This record gives sequence, structure tokens and C-alpha cells, in this order.
Amino acid sequence: MTHHRIAGRRTAMLVTMAAALAVTPAAAAPRCRLDAPTATAAGPGCARQWMDRHLRVNDLLTIGTHNSYKHAIPAPDYRIIADHDALLAKRLDYAHKSLTAQLNAGARQIEIDVVYDPNGGRYADPLIARMTQTRLDPAWVAMMRRPGFKVLHIPDVDFRSSCVTFKRCLGIVKAWSQAHPHHAPITILINAKQGGAAPGGVPLLPFDATAFDALDREVRDVLPPAMLITPDDVQGRYATLRDAVLHDNWPQLGAARGRIMFALDESPAVVAVYRGARHSLEGRVMFVNAPDESSPAAAYLTLTDPVKDADRIARDARAGFLVRTRADADTFEARRDDVGHRDLALHSGAQMVSTDYLWPDPRFAGGYTVRLPNHAASICNPMRTQGECGGLPVETVDAADWHAAEVAPLVSPAPRDAGTAK
Repeated sequence: MTHHRIAGRRTAMLVTMAAALAVTPAAAAPRCRLDAPTATAAGPGCARQWMDRHLRVNDLLTIGTHNSYKHAIPAPDYRIIADHDALLAKRLDYAHKSLTAQLNAGARQIEIDVVYDPNGGRYADPLIARMTQTRLDPAWVAMMRRPGFKVLHIPDVDFRSSCVTFKRCLGIVKAWSQAHPHHAPITILINAKQGGAAPGGVPLLPFDATAFDALDREVRDVLPPAMLITPDDVQGRYATLRDAVLHDNWPQLGAARGRIMFALDESPAVVAVYRGARHSLEGRVMFVNAPDESSPAAAYLTLTDPVKDADRIARDARAGFLVRTRADADTFEARRDDVGHRDLALHSGAQMVSTDYLWPDPRFAGGYTVRLPNHAASICNPMRTQGECGGLPVETVDAADWHAAEVAPLVSPAPRDAGTAK
């Protein structure tokens, strides 16, 4: 036998062995026991598969941000507000990093305030900017003059936003989601701002059925159906949305990863306009803050006080509803470094705990902040999972994302006059 024939046979043998080795480890590895009672019992490396099968959207706990778009109020504006109402000025004295930085840091719930501006330009000349003789960015003015929903806190007073239009905010979230297709579901809370104006300011347009139809269209213009979780997705074959929720028909985690849902966080009167004559929320994009748990449209509730609402939050979470509560409000907890509300909120059963302090305010002693431990973006809900996850996170923030979030700029509120930042 020639040297070349022997070499050829050895080469063929090596190729065959390599092919076998490429298949053997996967075939020989222990299979995930996805019918196990806990994530840890499913086997090494199997926790995520177990969670994706056994957990549903309402079995999670995430941190969110309140008025997530909000920028700091400049010192000249702040002095005008404080001269008119010192307590209001203190309540408005916080700010956030960009939506991208918040998502990178692990926030999986954000809140956006929208104002109706079908013709454009209604809120493009803020009263307080005229009072302080502030020259507005021409690019900002141009965006404000376009028709469509705008994002701001209080027209004419606290109007600075990291994403000026609703579609721009949605585009930021969409881009981040597409770059992180396995993220735990993101909830976007919507406040539909209407009613009275600041003294001397522009009255806000009301949200009627036409306005809400336009708001739903803007969502669908930006986000394709495959990225959304809608009330119809949850209701399925059940007679009402509430029936579906009480029968645990929220999507499984595996089907919900990479998707976004919306909730209209408004009063019963505003919710009634959005719902219209529907039995539940058929055809609508957003879930609603149900007036009570007996409503056919009940699936989501805002219960902001984890002390006063403790029993109701726990009861609703166990029943299957999604609940959002707050760790802090109006800057008071951060000023005192009071973590009592925060700790109660995180153990209340609420699936979303929102804060104004994903990062601490450097002006306040103590460094008050609200985060999940160990860089987690989502963990198992302590009220619903009863230790089934073995302390393992549902989603952990990528190290590069965490670093990007930490170094992202935050224009913190400026030091205020004596007594106003205490």
C-alpha cells in the first residue's frame, strides 16, 4: 500500500471521527428536565428553558422609571416655579438618563406622557422659556411643529424631554429591543395629558376617541405586531380579558421575550373613553388601569402606595393581574434616603416597581437608588413563584450594556437655593 493511499485513509478516518465528535457531546449531554418542579432541578444550563416554559408575563418582577423621558429643569426656570409654588418645584426636581441608558441598566418598564397635537406647533413656544428669554434649539422647535403626539411633563412649565415626539420615543425602544431580542417583556405606561393649562399657558387638547385612535395608530406605525403584546393576545378564546387573566392566560415567558406591551395609566373616566363600547379592549393596543378588578377589561392596575395598598397588591398579583406600584414619589424618599417604601414595593407582589432614581441624585446624602440585585433586569416575582426559580434571575444585564449605562450622561438638577434641595 502506498504512502499516499495510507494518508488518504487516515484523512478520511479523521474526518469521520471529527463528525462523530461534533454530534456526540450534544447527544450525550443530559437533557433538560423541563417538567421539573423548579428551575434549579431542570439541570445545569437549563434554567432559562425552564423559565421560558413555566413562567408567564405576570410571574416576573422588574424595575421601571417614572416620567422616563424627563430632563432636569434649568435653574432660571426652577426659580420661577419655586416662587409660584415651592412644594411643586421640589416635586419636579429630578431627571433621567436617556431611554437607551435606562434599558441598558435593566429597566423593563418606562412611562411616557403624551399630549395631543394633531396639527403640530401647539406646544412649540413654552411660556417659561419666554419668561427666561431662553433661545430654544431650532431642531426642537421643528419637531414640535410637526403634527403628532408630543412627549412632555407639563406644557409651558416642565417641557424638556429626551425624546420630543411619541414616535421618536417608540423608535428608541424599538431599536434597543431589536438589538436585544431575548429581553424580558417591556411595559410602556402611557399618561394622556389633558385638562387645564398653566397660568397664561396653552390649554391642553382633550383625548377623545379620535385622539386615542390616533395614538394607537402611532404605536402600530412604529412597532410591528410581532413586537407587541396586546389585550387581544391575552384574551384569546375567553369571553373577556378579565376571564383570561383569571385563567392565567398571559403569554409564556418564552413567547413574550423581545416584545413590548402598553398600559394606559389613567383615571376611570379617561379609560372609559379609550375603551368606548367594547366589551373588553378588543382591537386596542393598550391595556388600561382598570377602575376595579371586576371590570371585563381588568388585566392591569396601578396601585401606587405599597403601604396603603399592600393587601390589594398582594391579592391582585396572586389572582393573576399585572400591578405597578412606586418605590418613591415627588423626590421625598430620595431626599431622606428613606428605603422603606422601596423595600415594601419590591416584596409587595407588584410586577413593576417604578422610581425616579435608577441612578442616585448626587445632591442628596445616602445615594438613594432602586435596582434589582446582581445586575438583574428581571427576576421571579416573590409573591407568585414561591421559590420555584431558586434565586436565579430571569434576565441579567450584559456587562457591556451595564458599562454603557453607567457612563451615559445624566444632566442632574442643579444645586438649588438653600432649603430647596433638602
